[in-house]
Amino acid sequence: MKVGVVVLFPDYFGSPIKYAPLRKAVEKGVLEVRFFSPIDYAPGPKDVEDYRYGGGEGMLLKVNYFVEAIRDAKEWLPDAPVVLLSPAGKRLTQEVVIELSRLPSLILAGGHYKGVDARVYEYVDLEVSIGDFVVSSGELAALVVLDAVARLLPGVLTHRESAETDSIHSGLLEPPLYTRPREYEGREVPDVLLSGHHGRIREWMREYALRRTLLFRPDLLKGKDLTEEDRDLIRRISEELRRLADSL
Repeated sequence: MKVGVVVLFPDYFGSPIKYAPLRKAVEKGVLEVRFFSPIDYAPGPKDVEDYRYGGGEGMLLKVNYFVEAIRDAKEWLPDAPVVLLSPAGKRLTQEVVIELSRLPSLILAGGHYKGVDARVYEYVDLEVSIGDFVVSSGELAALVVLDAVARLLPGVLTHRESAETDSIHSGLLEPPLYTRPREYEGREVPDVLLSGHHGRIREWMREYALRRTLLFRPDLLKGKDLTEEDRDLIRRISEELRRLADSL
């Protein structure tokens, strides 16, 4: 996969690319990343920004230098969709990440300061939002997308199943997970996980994935394709919670 990243400060990516999964993706040859900074097309760093017409606080990235950077990225990747990281965009979900990871090429564009000149949107194919909160720059948002996509590329994760069983990716939150030591400050690993009985372990994992999802992210269950066994478990867990609430 080839990804062009249009951002003001590519150095934001220097450290993350030294570590997995981005480093591994690059080393295995399944990911190639190039950066295109509007600063490189301007007379100087300060020339990429200006005050807004109509007044108001905050600086805005100029349209001309930003579009020049996008055009150079498109020259490298003619068929790649341009994805602008924007609070007005489609919410980033694991489904969106999976769709992006299946593309042969992609251009991620992130603004800075108060964002970009509105005329930039004419050169964008899709807007994506990483969530209903504010970060300091589009570099951070683009990095989130790049990392999420890279870990799904072939050979990046040692075990493909690791990604497929992650919280959200599987449609449920993960169950509680444990490793050594077996006991820590009086808290022990559940016996079932030490039993070696794979069938019972799978049942326990499924039950507690449903429990955590029902408690913390019940919205994930809406419209999910559940088995009758799953539905029975949810009904039992719901009844337990009701009894617990009544006893308080």
